[in-house]
Amino acid sequence: MYKRMLVPLDGSELAEVVFGYAKELAGRLDLDLILLHVSGPKEQDLLPIHRAYIERAAESVKRQSMQVQERTKTEPGGKAVEAGGEVVVGHPAEEILRYAEDNDIDIILLATHGRSGVKRWAIGSVADKVLRASKVPVWLVRASILEEIVHDKWPNRMMLVPLDGSKLAESVLTHVEALAKQRGAELCDVVLLRVCEPPIILSDYPEAIMELSWEEHVEKEKAWAKQAGERYLAVVEKRLRDAGLNVRSEVVLGRPIDEIIDYANKNPFNLIVLATHGRTGITRWAYGQVADKVLQRSQSPIFLVRPH
Repeated sequence: MYKRMLVPLDGSELAEVVFGYAKELAGRLDLDLILLHVSGPKEQDLLPIHRAYIERAAESVKRQSMQVQERTKTEPGGKAVEAGGEVVVGHPAEEILRYAEDNDIDIILLATHGRSGVKRWAIGSVADKVLRASKVPVWLVRASILEEIVHDKWPNRMMLVPLDGSKLAESVLTHVEALAKQRGAELCDVVLLRVCEPPIILSDYPEAIMELSWEEHVEKEKAWAKQAGERYLAVVEKRLRDAGLNVRSEVVLGRPIDEIIDYANKNPFNLIVLATHGRTGITRWAYGQVADKVLQRSQSPIFLVRPH
């Protein structure tokens, strides 16, 4: 189970988009929150201001988290949310990672855009470095997220779990189970998505030796790929159903990046759960490819897991 969540902030309104998620997750999952601000070495004179800001933010999120607990009827005697603010000096990515490791953090909640709308804490900078080195899952929320898919706006949670058929990609499943169960699996619907890439057909293949026409051969290969995907997901689906989760599966043909984004945008999800590395450990479905593009082109928050 998750117990402690780290929420890095850079002081901008864009980064504060995570507040809505922080209060919801803390309230529903009984998480303790630590809001962290990293000041640069040349900002020593501003430390009192930064400390006052982070402490006010922590108190506000704590109060709102308690309201979430009351609204969701958390059982009497349940643990009250604890929230605190911390200010450290150094390079943001390094300090975030160091704090997470030294303080038994289970999840890092991070906005993808920070100060002034420029990618100061954006993919390619702080968030990029945190994602590549973090030993715990990173929950990414776009600063421009649509209001209708904010986590605490829906009575039920919808999670999309794209899988590429590899054991590395399946490392997210334990986190899917934990997220669903920690605050009521009956309120969470999980959709497993397997994207099968179209079969590679060599254009100079001797058509004369083929028993089927070219079009029939292509359609047969596509049907075989889809059936293989369905058989694979049936096994994964059974595992999650046996664990008590509401789950269904979808198999589509196409390029993974395009199909995942298209599916996510047509079906609003509270969360997309992805592994940062896919098949054979190579970055085929890696953060730098699929997860990166999904983050850029989808409105849904992303929960990224780095397989050990």
